[in-house]
Amino acid sequence: MAILAVNAGSSTLKFSLHPLKASQVQPSLLAGKIQGLEPGGMPEIGWSCQGKAQCRALDVTADDPFHQALLSLRDLLTTEADVPPIEAVAHRVVHGGRAFRASVIVTDDILSQLTRLNSLAPLHQPHNLEGIRAFQKAFPQLPQVACFDTAFHASLPEVDYAFALPPALAEQGVRRYGFHGLSYQYIMNTLQQRTPQADGRVLMAHLGNGASLCAARDGLSRATTMGFSALDGLMMGTRSGSLDAGVLLYLMEQGWDHDRLQTLLYRQSGLLGVSGISADMRRLRADGSERARKAIDQFTHRVVRESGALTACLGGLDVLAFSGGIGEHDAVLRAQVCAGLGYLGVQLGESLNQQATGETIMAIHAVTSPVQVWVVPTDEGSVAAREAAQLIARG
Repeated sequence: MAILAVNAGSSTLKFSLHPLKASQVQPSLLAGKIQGLEPGGMPEIGWSCQGKAQCRALDVTADDPFHQALLSLRDLLTTEADVPPIEAVAHRVVHGGRAFRASVIVTDDILSQLTRLNSLAPLHQPHNLEGIRAFQKAFPQLPQVACFDTAFHASLPEVDYAFALPPALAEQGVRRYGFHGLSYQYIMNTLQQRTPQADGRVLMAHLGNGASLCAARDGLSRATTMGFSALDGLMMGTRSGSLDAGVLLYLMEQGWDHDRLQTLLYRQSGLLGVSGISADMRRLRADGSERARKAIDQFTHRVVRESGALTACLGGLDVLAFSGGIGEHDAVLRAQVCAGLGYLGVQLGESLNQQATGETIMAIHAVTSPVQVWVVPTDEGSVAAREAAQLIARG
């Protein structure tokens, strides 16, 4: 048997199939991506299985492209040689709110509860849930399991998750939740298998189009930069990160409504907003313009600034780990962040940093560094698959 782990976006679907051996989740046997499902897109499915990569166009109509794409995925999974039958589908769901602090088998009532959280993660939550509905339709015989990005942060102390607001708002669920939890769980498990220092004071940096930091001690989340929504904290690809609430009050006085503010904060800010060029760090590095440099410098500064705050919560630092598309691949940013954290004892091995390309797990600190520095390519799918397998095993 196997667990199918999926991450549904607005026009894409990432998937990986994880065999079970003695009830233990194994590395993915098959992994790929369906993309081009947006209006006017060019739908295709690409996958790799046992080292062999393939890609083919999908013939879908505008009526229900997602469902039709899933039927193609189902056909692939039933025709690809040596692919075991699927026991459950594990879905990454960004926001679990107060009610969901661990993975659950999805019911109609649970879907209804999760839908009420859409406004807290509008770039992800609606698409995550539509993915679940589509899989229910295409794979009606399989249990669908929701695995939450907020769950890893259930260990946050109240002093960190509570806002300085009246208790009545806290009772409504207005608090810090934290995100990228599946990624942080994978990074933490990986570090604990490789170094005893991972049980100490660890700062994990998931840096990509969405970006956040997590401070952990004894393997548990103790502080994080994202909050009530996935807007808070670091500057991101198109999201603003932390912003003085007075700015929003000012814009409201200027006549901005909810939808215009949401578009600004989620889709028109961050690297894209500052540069006016792109949300892609690779493109900004290649651009070389003053606007691109300004956006990169601001992004890097915010990582260093927030790292200082989180390491203060830990009382120091034993391990620093980079992950996410930028963290795994941008050696320049890693070097600049480590230089900014040199006062904590961080010493980077320059040649090791250049060798780290995000393909493998690597330690990149100098041999004399009291703080270990790692690059850990994240694998949220394996964490979701393990969560689903454990849940199904418990019945």
